[in-house]
Amino acid sequence: MRDVHPGRPGAAGGAAGAGSPLGPAPSLLCDVAAVAGLPGEGPSSAGARWRLAEPGRQLDANVVHLPPGQRVETHTEPDLDVLLLVVAGRGTLEGTDSAEQLAASGLFWLPHGSTRRITAGADGLSYLTVHRRRPGMTIRSRRDSP
Repeated sequence: MRDVHPGRPGAAGGAAGAGSPLGPAPSLLCDVAAVAGLPGEGPSSAGARWRLAEPGRQLDANVVHLPPGQRVETHTEPDLDVLLLVVAGRGTLEGTDSAEQLAASGLFWLPHGSTRRITAGADGLSYLTVHRRRPGMTIRSRRDSP
C-alpha cells in the first residue's frame, strides 16, 4: 500500500486528534485518485491499496484495485452491509440473479446475506468499500466454550 500523505496528521498510519484534549478531529486520510491504480499496472498490483487504520474507529474501509480481467470470486457476506464506490475503471458486479455494470462514480449497496462476484474490465477496476467494523476475535479457554 502507498502512503499518499507521509507525515500529514490523519494520513494513512496517522491519527489526527487522537491525543487532542478536544477529542478526535476530522482529517484527510488519503487521495483516493492517487491510490486507485493506473491502467497498465501489472497483476502483482492487485489488492488493497489503502486501509482505514485509525484507532478507535467504528468503520472499516479499503481502496481495492483489480488489474484487467482479475476478480474477487463469488462469496457471501453473512453479517455486514457494504457500500462500494467505484473510483476508477470499469467492471461487473454479479449477484445471484443479476449483473450490474461498474463504472467510476457508481455507488452500490451490497446487503448482508447477498452473494456477489466482482470482475475488472479491460482497464482494471478500483473501488472503495466501507462497512461496520468487525469485532475483534476473542480467545476463550475450553471450559468457556459452549
